[in-house]
Amino acid sequence: MEHANPLLSDSSDAKKFFTIGEIMLRLTPPNYDKIRVATTFEASYGGSEANIALALANLGVDSTFFSVVPNNSLGKSAVRMLRSNDVHCTPMILSTPQETPSHRLGTYYLEAGYGIRPSKVTYDRKHSAFAEYDFSKIDLDKLLDGYHWLHLSGITPALSPSCKSLILNSLKKAREKGITVSFDGNFRSTLWTWEEARDFCTECLPYVDVLLGIEPYHLWRDENDHSKGDCKDGIPFQPTYEQQDEIFHAFARRYPNLKCIARHVRYAHSGSENSLKAYMWYEDHTFESRLFTFNILDRVGGGDAFASGLIYAMMHDYRPMDMVNFAVASSAIKHTIHGDANITDDEKTIRNLMNMNYDIKR
Repeated sequence: MEHANPLLSDSSDAKKFFTIGEIMLRLTPPNYDKIRVATTFEASYGGSEANIALALANLGVDSTFFSVVPNNSLGKSAVRMLRSNDVHCTPMILSTPQETPSHRLGTYYLEAGYGIRPSKVTYDRKHSAFAEYDFSKIDLDKLLDGYHWLHLSGITPALSPSCKSLILNSLKKAREKGITVSFDGNFRSTLWTWEEARDFCTECLPYVDVLLGIEPYHLWRDENDHSKGDCKDGIPFQPTYEQQDEIFHAFARRYPNLKCIARHVRYAHSGSENSLKAYMWYEDHTFESRLFTFNILDRVGGGDAFASGLIYAMMHDYRPMDMVNFAVASSAIKHTIHGDANITDDEKTIRNLMNMNYDIKR
């Protein structure tokens, strides 16, 4: 399955990106229909880590995705979609029914919101090939060899004990090999409890360089007396600069390995119009992005687009304010694109939005 990305630069020192996660079939009723009355569904593929790999590949980053899909038409179709977007899929595993007895690709149904009606997701991903696979037989040293950046999320470890071990062992191996690691907690309440997520994701923090989001993690005011509460207690979903700066510095003091912490803040005016901005802690300073307001065509994957934008900007040594603004602009533009991932293949398009330049380009 090896191939070359024609967007890649000829530079021999270009950074190579790697990520691990589940890719799923996405089924969406057209024209904002409700699922219960739908007679047709539009099919596409998505998943947090796959979305980020795809977005970066479209921007010319050498991007590789590792997952397990069943060796059938659905699994092959998911791989084909990734490859059509120049994502390297060489390490992907097409599993047999003996390796993954249920032999299925995870699926989710998206009911797209409109106006005051919010979007709704229904998962059908239990016992997927990825969740059933035994990752203990994977040689992580070999799998991660030659890569400069590893991205993981808190979705994958929630799928099975084997997936949980895969993520923690990958973090440790990446640290051992000197690979930059980004991690997005990405809590999913349908997969595990808040406390389970906080316990595991907190265990990951010592191995992370770039942290996306400030939950779900324990950040106790006193490690020896949890009754004193978490430093994040009482912090609103839409914090002030001062509140966010305080939390960022609390993370940085507790985990000196962190080089960057970033999170986006959403203001939902309706199901069809949102605003976004972001905060980023970098080089011991907190930066606040511009506020972007936009109409929504497809909200799913907005957080992944923010992550891919930040990773791209960091890989290309943007100035800090440009980093955080590029990340938010990447998320904003994704909301105007059907499907899970930001397929924008022109960095200048995102930079123009970052600078709030909306003129037509001729």
